[in-house]
Amino acid sequence: MELVTPSIGLVFWTALAFICLLILLKKFAWKPILAAIHEREQSIDEALNKAELAKIEMTRLTAQNEELMKEAREERDRILKEAKALKDSIVHEAKTQAHTEGAKLIEKAKIEIENQKKAALAELKNQVSTLSLEIAERVLRTQLEDKAKQQDLVASLLKDVELN
Repeated sequence: MELVTPSIGLVFWTALAFICLLILLKKFAWKPILAAIHEREQSIDEALNKAELAKIEMTRLTAQNEELMKEAREERDRILKEAKALKDSIVHEAKTQAHTEGAKLIEKAKIEIENQKKAALAELKNQVSTLSLEIAERVLRTQLEDKAKQQDLVASLLKDVELN
C-alpha cells in the first residue's frame, strides 16, 4: 500500500514543482498566449467588420449596378424609339419626294405629248395645205387650158365676190 499513498515529501516537492511551473508559465507563457488569443480575437473581429463592410458595399454596388442597367435599358429604348421615328420620317420623306418626282415626270410627259401632238398637227396641216395647193394647181391648169372654162370661172368668182 505504500505505493498507493504518497509520502509528504513527494507531495511537497510535487506541489513546489507545480507552483514553480505555474509561476514560470505565468511569467513567460501566459502573457504571450493571452496576447496571441487577444490578437486572434481582434483579427477575427476585424475580419467580421470587413466582411460586413464588404457586404454593405456589395449591396450598394448591386443597387448601383441595377440602376445603371435600368438607365441603360431606358437609353436603349429611347435610342430605338428615335431610330424608328427617324426611319419613319425618312421613309415618309422618300415617299413624298418620289410622289412629287413622279407627278413632275407625269406632268412633263403630258407637256411633251401635247407638244408632240401640236407638232404632228402642224405637220399634218402643212402636208394638207401642200397637197391642197398641188391639187388646186392641177385643177386650175386643167381648167385654164380651155379659154371658155377660164371665162366661166372668172365670171363665177366675180359673182361670189359681189355677193359677199
